[in-house]
Amino acid sequence: LSNFYFFFFQAEDGIRDFCLSRGLGDVYKRQKDSSVNGALKLGDWYKTKDIIANGPEWIIDEIKLSGLRGRGGAGFPSGLKYSFMPKVSPDGRPSYLVINSDESEPGTCKDREILRNEPHKLVEGALCVGFAMRAKAAYIYVRGEFWVEGNALQKAVDEAYAKGFIGKNACGSGYDFDVYVHLGAGAYICGEETALLDSLEGKQGKPRLKPPFPANAGLYGCPTTVTNVETVAVVPTILRRGGNWFASFGRKNNHGTKLFCISGHINNPITVEEEMSIPLKELIERHAGGVIGGWDNLKAIIPGGSSVPLIPKNVCDNVLMDFDALKDEKTGLGTAGVIVINKQADIIDSILRLSKFYKHESCGQCTPCREGTNWLVDLLTRMKEGNADFSEIDMLEELTYQIEGHTICALGDAAAWPVQGLIRHFRDCLLYTSDAADDLLCVDLGGRRIIKKK
Repeated sequence: LSNFYFFFFQAEDGIRDFCLSRGLGDVYKRQKDSSVNGALKLGDWYKTKDIIANGPEWIIDEIKLSGLRGRGGAGFPSGLKYSFMPKVSPDGRPSYLVINSDESEPGTCKDREILRNEPHKLVEGALCVGFAMRAKAAYIYVRGEFWVEGNALQKAVDEAYAKGFIGKNACGSGYDFDVYVHLGAGAYICGEETALLDSLEGKQGKPRLKPPFPANAGLYGCPTTVTNVETVAVVPTILRRGGNWFASFGRKNNHGTKLFCISGHINNPITVEEEMSIPLKELIERHAGGVIGGWDNLKAIIPGGSSVPLIPKNVCDNVLMDFDALKDEKTGLGTAGVIVINKQADIIDSILRLSKFYKHESCGQCTPCREGTNWLVDLLTRMKEGNADFSEIDMLEELTYQIEGHTICALGDAAAWPVQGLIRHFRDCLLYTSDAADDLLCVDLGGRRIIKKK
């Protein structure tokens, strides 16, 4: 990333809020103090005691009213998810909140910026959400490579303890709440919630069979909710400004603001906060400096991180960046990691690189994923090199459907969907790399068709 923009404004009553990028500027150009004193100046920890005094049900209702959906990829309604936790534990088991910061999805770089620049917003959000679920403690699982970010978060937690914001009698509310920071070992699979829980418990990170679901038997066999960093970090602002305020942004069922990570063949790689349902073309041209070579030089975009299918330029021209609009185009918002691919790129090689990633990161527990990811890489390599047969295109597509939906976790789906998008929209490129004539081979390299002898 060359830049990171988080836009806020300072309200007259001292409340700092998420704000649209068309608002009043970049807060980090004015203040780069991520300490507790800097956070207090910007409105974090403002009347948190009063928020807690409203009670758990009020907090859940406001989150439901806001229309907040999970920002980690699935997009499940957050208020509903938090309400699944038991209100009373008949057997005395404590409840836990686990925050997933194992951000390993290629093209996604939002949570690390919150940890680096806004750690107190996350810690305060953990307190609010944890109280709403009657949790005893929060565990924040940070990707092992995030050494700087992990240290920044641990510093914020220590400062919050020193100020009395968390721990015994958190914020003077009478509620006891602890926050623990745990660094993982860099395994992509630990981004899956049950694999993350196993890793927290000191086991090898591998997804668990469901049921039981974490809300009934999660961390240490206790009721647990696993949620995303961005989802938790926005909660204090929602509770201060009201659910209706947050719901005023975006379309129906796609409310609020969102962090978009824009990378690839653009002039200004950036992570920016914008309103949900912004047109994809506007997002790229306004904040990322446009596509290298101009919009007409665009070939495709992966709109939600590496695990969602790509969409071609004709779809990108008008599609909106929200859950429902992208679902209608047979892709997804995912983590909003926007990867731009222009016409100078080899589209087959681009998807092959993603397939190699999923092959490397498969935990090997499920046969369709363990074996299927190897086959994906082998077939795509043959097509890239021009050694494939026409029939292997259909074989490749059938393989993706044999992987999709046949694994314990969604890594199999994540490996299959990019290849499905390639076949759906760029089948001609695959045909060029198959046997096009008895003695000739046609290879499409970013629009340059090279004819060579076998």
